[in-house]
This record gives sequence, structure tokens and C-alpha cells, in this order.
Amino acid sequence: MLTKLHGKTVIQLILGFIFGLFFGLFLQKGGVTKYDVIIGQLLLKDFTVLKVMISAMLTGMIGIYAMKAFGWVKLHPKPGSAGMSILGGLMFGAGFATLGYCPGTMAGALGNGYLDAVAGIAGMLIGAGIFAALFPGIRRSILSKGDFGDITLPRLFRVNEWWVIIPLGVLCVLLLKWIESRGL
Repeated sequence: MLTKLHGKTVIQLILGFIFGLFFGLFLQKGGVTKYDVIIGQLLLKDFTVLKVMISAMLTGMIGIYAMKAFGWVKLHPKPGSAGMSILGGLMFGAGFATLGYCPGTMAGALGNGYLDAVAGIAGMLIGAGIFAALFPGIRRSILSKGDFGDITLPRLFRVNEWWVIIPLGVLCVLLLKWIESRGL
């Protein structure tokens, strides 16, 4: 079903725009486009961001694998490495801690009219440009260190995907309940 969209660039762009609008709306409604909420998460005082992220992960995990089970989509996991994860985590973390936004919440904050997000968007574009310029040099050195390929948890454990999804889903729900019970 959804595989018929391959090669239909205009439809993909329109759908991407529509889903992006809804994504931003949901971030805004969840309260995670506010600087104070994000800083509260970084200071471990307000767990709104964590609750939204866990809920999104749970919804996405169940949704994408349900679509796969119905044959609507095919998954093509990208290969990864320790080098990619560490460098990406450091870059993301530095930007997140410095400005108090991640890329998604920054776009949502800009949509809310928060002008500090303009600096973040500029920084994100400059950082992407610097990374693109450095990419050929770090591709085979830093980024390839600790290559772990395109492994997924179900493939790693050699089990049906739902044997991973269901326990992870239960853990997510229990974690969300625990966070709420603690008033976090």
C-alpha cells in the first residue's frame, strides 16, 4: 500500500508537510516546545519531555510494526556504529543543553513565535553545514568505528518482532505509570 508512494516525490513532500504540521501541533499541545519545560527535563525536575518521548516511541513502535505486519511498509534499517552514536549524541547533547531545544521542539517553538528558536535554527543549519564539510574526512575514521551494521533487537535475539515489542510496550507503560505516580 504505502510502498506505492516510492518515486512519487510531490505526494511524499505533501504528506511530509502535513505530518510535520501535526507533529509540531502535538509537540506544542504536549507542552514540550516551551524552554522552561525542556530545561526542567534537563534538570530532572519536569519529566514532561520524557513522558512525551516514551509515548511517541511506544506509538511509533507499535504503529510501524503493525503496518509491516499488514504488508503496508517495508523496513530498511540504516547501519550504525559506536562512532556515529557517540559523535551524534555529543553534537545533539551540546546543542540541546546550550539552547534548550532539540530540532523538533525548536521548530515547534519557532511556530509558537519564540524568537530564541531562530538562533537555534541558524545554529542547526550552520552545524549541518560544518558536518557536511567534515563528513568526507570523518566518514572512514570516526564514523566507522565500532560498526554494528543494521541490526535490530528482534534480529539480535533471533525472535519474532512482537516478542520484543510487547515486553518493551509493557515496560514503557509501567515506566509512564511510575513517573506519574511520583508526580514527576
